[in-house]
Amino acid sequence: MMMQGIRKASQGFFGKLVISLLFGVLILAFAIWGVGDIFRGYGRNEVAKVGKTEIGIEQMRTAYQNEIQNLTRQQRRAISPEMARALGLDRQVLSRLLADATLDQTAKGMGLAVSDETIRNLIFDDQVFRDASGQFSAARFNELLRTNGYTEQSYVAIQRQAVLRQELAEMVTGGFTVPVALAEIGARLRDEKRAVTFARLPPSAAGAIPTPTEDQLKTFYNERKISFRAPEYRTASVLALTADSLADPAKVTDAEAKARYEADKARYTTAETRTVQQIGFPNEEDAKAAKAKIEGGETFDEIATERNVSFSDLTLGTFTRDQIFDPAVREAAFALEENAVSAPVKSAFGIVLLRVTKIDPQHVKPFEEVEAQVKQELAASRATSRITELHDRIEDERSSAKPLAEIAKQFGLALRPVGPVSQAMTKPDGGKEAALPGGDATLRGIFASDLGVDNEAIRLPQNGGYVWFDVSKIDPARERPFEEVKAEVETQWRADETASRLATKARELVERLDKGEDFAAVAASAGLTPETATDLGRQDQRPELPANVVSQIFGTYAGKSGSAGGSDGGRVLFKVDAASVPPFIRTTQESENLIKALSSALGDDLLRQYVARRQSELGTSINEAAFRNATGGAQN
Repeated sequence: MMMQGIRKASQGFFGKLVISLLFGVLILAFAIWGVGDIFRGYGRNEVAKVGKTEIGIEQMRTAYQNEIQNLTRQQRRAISPEMARALGLDRQVLSRLLADATLDQTAKGMGLAVSDETIRNLIFDDQVFRDASGQFSAARFNELLRTNGYTEQSYVAIQRQAVLRQELAEMVTGGFTVPVALAEIGARLRDEKRAVTFARLPPSAAGAIPTPTEDQLKTFYNERKISFRAPEYRTASVLALTADSLADPAKVTDAEAKARYEADKARYTTAETRTVQQIGFPNEEDAKAAKAKIEGGETFDEIATERNVSFSDLTLGTFTRDQIFDPAVREAAFALEENAVSAPVKSAFGIVLLRVTKIDPQHVKPFEEVEAQVKQELAASRATSRITELHDRIEDERSSAKPLAEIAKQFGLALRPVGPVSQAMTKPDGGKEAALPGGDATLRGIFASDLGVDNEAIRLPQNGGYVWFDVSKIDPARERPFEEVKAEVETQWRADETASRLATKARELVERLDKGEDFAAVAASAGLTPETATDLGRQDQRPELPANVVSQIFGTYAGKSGSAGGSDGGRVLFKVDAASVPPFIRTTQESENLIKALSSALGDDLLRQYVARRQSELGTSINEAAFRNATGGAQN
């Protein structure tokens, strides 16, 4: 209400004069009593500092919100503040900002620089800044920078910093290749397969659970009282101003949409893929002899059998042209007809014969199939130019204390009712609130605000839009009495009792299996049905064998047994029948991809160690209070 009063009072000339005098008195008071007491220590705008570079609250807040929005899109569900902090996202973002600042100072100290021509080429080559004809558009460039809060100078500076960091990183990690021994370990972890016999213990296998007494339930409730506590709920109204909300695809002509489609046709094109097999030879003579045999009537598979090449080792995989790193193999494979065998090819790792077993040709989605999508995207692109103007007009209406509902109606925008909702995006009935415009930033804003507060608009970094919100009701967190949650307490008590009984029963069965009893006999004695799973990989999961069970299987020696909780409240009893690891063949495309991935991961680790050393040399400090302020963490 204070902000509304100040805004309203400042509309007229005399109001502005009074406000100016008021702030003049405040500034004088700061000068007398000491501005340092207000803007230093826990009130300062510095979240962290490395060397001479400071990480400000707004910089941290914006980076954190962007990361949460990225994760929300990846997971396709709302990420609550609690979830983000549980994942350590706040610390990860701060660590990245400190690492960037460290690399920036190091590059500057080493005298590294990036030419204007390099930056110019990067910008001109960026697809984002191209118009419908596929050419760089200065108007689009300036429009996107403006709607995302950048000037040309600031954007160029950011790009220059990014290139310098990349150059410095390559100086530290460039040329690093993982040792073969480590690659073999990685291949073992990736390629090991297991065969298991298992049986599922349903919840009913725990037997009849007797009705708990009132005292049992109360004891269970008192020991876990916090888990039955009702969280704080808030009700609010949200107004979003985004390119999508303003876009009008009906105003995009067919000709304009077709021009954009032609310019972006690569987006709608699925590249040709080929499934490639290869047989390696010690020299070209042997390869030519094998090719002659094939031309004489022998099959490619028979040649592979003669050379002791298994089917799993025979197939390199399915690739697009760009995915085959070896130029000789790439050109030979994409010159073959389906099921044809190549002449001997000098690959990077020796002489090979290639066969293409399947060709999936390039596919381009026709314009008619994506017409609606193209028009929506083009309309949204055009709508971005209106966002700044409408934002200013809405702010003018907000400054006159006009309710958000009236503003939404005036500008033809949808007002989204929200809540009652908790910080975990749950409703009092246990349902989930739909994702909010602005995601976590809007949710945190709602829970950081209060009734009657005139909240500042939340800027959406990804699309240059804005979100306004008003909190209309707050239901404080409270401890729910036993009588209110008795049914929930009994449900949880029964689930815990069932899990405990199943774990005890499974433990007894595992002991019998490890003593040598037959799995089928042990399962039959417990009324269970044995099942088998072969060729089970470490990362596999199936409806009957969820990820936690597979993890437990790979943590158990071959010939031994174990059990793990199932996804349906039951339990899975298993015995590892066999474990197999294929030989590590350095010359295959799959092995090369693994080595690249491991080299990249170890290179990143080297870079982290280098950055940590530089931070120690430069000096690093973190203001925990400002950090919590920027990320919405609890205050101590």
